[in-house]
Amino acid sequence: MAKISANDAWKKLFDKYDIVNEIEKNGFFNIKASEIKEFKEPRLMAKWDSSESLPDIFKKHNINILPTSRGSYILSDFKLYEEIPDLTEHITKMQRVEIPEFESIDIENINSESNAINVLLLSNILDDFLNEDDSVSTFNGRMGTGKFDFFVDRTSKKKLNVFVENAQCEIDGGLENANSVVIIEAKNVVYPDFHIRQLYYPYRLWKTRVEKPIRLVFSIYSNQIFRLLEYKFNELNNYSSIQLVKEKSYSLQDTEINNNDLLKVFEKTQVKTDDNQMNTDIPFIQANSFERVISLLEILQNNNETTESIAEIMQFDLRQSDYYFNAGRYLGLFEKLDTVDELDKAIVEIRLTALGKKIASMKYKERQLKIVELILEHKIFNELFFGIYTTGNFPTKAHIQDKMRLYNVCNEGQIVRRSGSVLAWLKWIFKLTKIEMI
Repeated sequence: MAKISANDAWKKLFDKYDIVNEIEKNGFFNIKASEIKEFKEPRLMAKWDSSESLPDIFKKHNINILPTSRGSYILSDFKLYEEIPDLTEHITKMQRVEIPEFESIDIENINSESNAINVLLLSNILDDFLNEDDSVSTFNGRMGTGKFDFFVDRTSKKKLNVFVENAQCEIDGGLENANSVVIIEAKNVVYPDFHIRQLYYPYRLWKTRVEKPIRLVFSIYSNQIFRLLEYKFNELNNYSSIQLVKEKSYSLQDTEINNNDLLKVFEKTQVKTDDNQMNTDIPFIQANSFERVISLLEILQNNNETTESIAEIMQFDLRQSDYYFNAGRYLGLFEKLDTVDELDKAIVEIRLTALGKKIASMKYKERQLKIVELILEHKIFNELFFGIYTTGNFPTKAHIQDKMRLYNVCNEGQIVRRSGSVLAWLKWIFKLTKIEMI
């Protein structure tokens, strides 16, 4: 089998089976794993945990894919993803918790989803969130879904009825307490949304196995903060009836940062660069989510990664992988290491700089304030920060764009797009002061 990207493989499949027209005509298209395998392994072609990672041809035609058995899938213009609310959109208070001392648990380096779930249990975070006592881990791993059907919303027409028989689902954590069975989907990377299937398929499976109510928890551990979001399905047979019930954030460390902390950083920071594109080989920023820059910092804390592996872990396309690598480069956190594999093919490997390693090992508050300092070493951010601090208002994008032209940070054709990244980074700085400890 030739080694091609999932993007290219799906283009070939769409052409071969005329998938777009088939969906237009019938409302859906069924495809077998064996048909997908002609171009690429099915396991690499049908699991997109975030909508950002979908192949280009899926995005172009608003098409999504669901597994219907171990060897078959259905494609349609499904609405399959649920947006994850911004950290401070619904909640500004964070609970600080303690954890017993164990030599085998490093709370400053919780680097896997299973470790995150272990800490949720050891620290009683999960029981506090659920308002339960003594939740015990009872199941996890890959399982067959059993047989069920459901309705799912589409972008263009009425709902579609989908039939599933023994598709595979993977459960990160399954627990039980006196009053409920709990299914956890855990992530150690920040995504803008998640695939509802990750909760719905396990929910339908365990609904047939237990009598207790089932509670569904989506857990995100990133930047030393646990975010727990509980969801429910208002209708058993309606995939699209998902609803956020509540959310709460927890920290094992001090996360309280106030305006005075930011001012102290500003006052001690010396501007080191004006970002003039004529004087630097590092491109000006074009990464909108600063939380995802920090996610990449944490990924690289334990291993060097290639741009391709970063794209897979972060659910990016390769272009976004470059955006976020260059954002870290801009702050002095990431660097490239060119290597050659056994086939004499050059591979771009990315690693933390000495500064990046130092910051990755810092505690939460120290880390955030050091990153703010690195941002404010750039003249454009330094000036815009001071304007926000003194007026209490964020600048308009037009004002940011004027500053970008003044300092010649990028080409004219890039200014509008990248001004959004500047504004997003400024908002990230001031969001740090909006989380209160309880």
